[in-house]
Amino acid sequence: MRIAGVDEAGRGSLAGPVVAAAVILPENHNIVGLDDSKQLSAPKRAQLEAEIIEKCNYGIGWADPEVIDNINILQATMVSMKRAVAALPHKPDHILVDGNRLPIWEYSAEFVIGGDALHANISAASIIAKEYRDRLMVEADAQYPGYGWVSNKGYGSKQHREAIDALGPTPLHRKSFAPISQMIFNI
Repeated sequence: MRIAGVDEAGRGSLAGPVVAAAVILPENHNIVGLDDSKQLSAPKRAQLEAEIIEKCNYGIGWADPEVIDNINILQATMVSMKRAVAALPHKPDHILVDGNRLPIWEYSAEFVIGGDALHANISAASIIAKEYRDRLMVEADAQYPGYGWVSNKGYGSKQHREAIDALGPTPLHRKSFAPISQMIFNI
């Protein structure tokens, strides 16, 4: 049975896309150390990402800030999850989704609260999604310097908030998220 784990990264960020990954682990994958990506060091995540890419079927999907602003972050997260599953090279028989909601789709699926620490498939998806999104934000930092995205990955750190005040929002900022919406609409 092909069981896919699905997780997202970047849901609470002020800038950049929300990224989801879907991973189907082979039965005897022998990948040691899978865990919630937030619990792993950057070098360990990178090492595990390389193993997952080498040994597993995976798909990645995302929703850009414009989509997030148009349909809201929850719906954009669901879109990114659907895109990640659609990008899998093989159709899953069942899907485990980290969180408390499921996208509307034709697959047999269940959500698992805290699943990224409980199921290896979801842990692997968590790692792939975070590493992929982190790389996107490092690339974006070169295009829009001054926001500290290499270190904060678009989240609302003090440095990032101060840069928004000083430099204004970029096209990668989520205009529906405070403090960006407050700045745009003078609230």
